[in-house]
Amino acid sequence: MGFRFAGLALLLSATASSLTAASEPTAAELVAKNLAARGGAAALAAINTIEFNGKFIAPGDFQLTYHGTRARNAGGDRMRDDLTIQSLTIVQAYDGQSAWKINPFQGRKDAERMSADEARAQADAGLIDGVLLASLHDGSSFRYLGREDFDGTNAYKLQIRQKDGDQYDYLLDPDTFLEIRATETRQVRGAQTITDYEYGDYDKVGGAYFPMAIDSWQPTQPDQRVRILIASAVANPRLDPASFAQPGAAVAVTAPTAPDASERPPAKAATPPAAPTPATPPKPLPTR
Repeated sequence: MGFRFAGLALLLSATASSLTAASEPTAAELVAKNLAARGGAAALAAINTIEFNGKFIAPGDFQLTYHGTRARNAGGDRMRDDLTIQSLTIVQAYDGQSAWKINPFQGRKDAERMSADEARAQADAGLIDGVLLASLHDGSSFRYLGREDFDGTNAYKLQIRQKDGDQYDYLLDPDTFLEIRATETRQVRGAQTITDYEYGDYDKVGGAYFPMAIDSWQPTQPDQRVRILIASAVANPRLDPASFAQPGAAVAVTAPTAPDASERPPAKAATPPAAPTPATPPKPLPTR
């Protein structure tokens, strides 16, 4: 009798485990759900440029005005962030090929070219679709890592590994499938750097959702958080392509000249990946 009950217990346990495994999504399904949650491929592809305005809050409640712009570009989305206080402006930008910065608080008023590692980071930060959805077409791999608790939320964990080795671990809200947290791991000047992010207060801009609150910090310095709070955002504003170029740098001339991002027709809509087979699984701004 005891053996029969034991066998029944094992059978029930195996059945429960099978049902639990069957209910868990694949990595491809999570990416597809995130794409739908953001507004869908067509809505995102229709955004050629975007502009954000708000404030940047540094540790100690040190506040600067924030102005950020993004523009789609064949070689990589262009971006520029301006942080201003008392007529002094910090600039970080990526022109689609290289990155540059201006930091008057370090006694430098001229633009400086960033390293290749820093440029990769800026390129990721400038993606209109974001690193997670860019993985659909940039050669990155993604995989589902199971569930992880985040402030009481049993979030889905999805890992994106880029071709250059940089990695993003995302936590997706189980109800909205929007990103609520990410950990970025990358190599900068030969050293591994890790940055944590939290995303919240998603709002619709031009038909697609973006986080309006972004916190970031180094895990070794959790009390040194910085926060970007977006007060307004506009889809497809007319942007001057020259604003992304490094001042004083030689400008490469090509023929024909590429049209301004705000004048180009929408890019081809991204397509969600097909669910992987078990043998070959696929392969870094939602109100909380």
